[in-house]
Amino acid sequence: MNDREEFFRRLLTGYGGALQRLVSCYEADAALREDLLQEIYLALWQAIPRFRGDSSERTWLYRIAHNTAISASISRGRRSKREHPIGEHFDPPSTAEPADRRIVAEEERRTLFEAIRQLPLEDRQVVTLHLDGLSYAEIEQVMDVSQAAIATRLSRLRRRLTDSIGVGEKRK
Repeated sequence: MNDREEFFRRLLTGYGGALQRLVSCYEADAALREDLLQEIYLALWQAIPRFRGDSSERTWLYRIAHNTAISASISRGRRSKREHPIGEHFDPPSTAEPADRRIVAEEERRTLFEAIRQLPLEDRQVVTLHLDGLSYAEIEQVMDVSQAAIATRLSRLRRRLTDSIGVGEKRK
């Protein structure tokens, strides 16, 4: 195995879960998520020779992954204006008291990802990076947006997401 293959395997091992979460924020359909993940893998593979270590491996990976996801979303958006595919119906979580906490957590997760997918691309990107635990400084490196702008945007997006998923209503 050469250095490129080893680096690629290490990236997939170390960031595979994060990349899965990232594609879930961009695509609702399982097949489209898998396609997007493959596009990201290809983009990473192609970018490895250009990685110089100017930024951390993590921010480099996220920049490539998000740029690929944004490009794919824009491309699919253009295509969907010409084509009218049958969309996957999303059932909102039930209001009944569920018996299993795992089911509730999964419903809440699906609801959050659905709300995130409704955000504009740049907002979706900043939320996803934040949820994956990147610091404001790392998000700044990935997005080329100031930390102050990131903080402001995240504050606004927290309120918007809370309103959209009705968190306050469920807990009353």
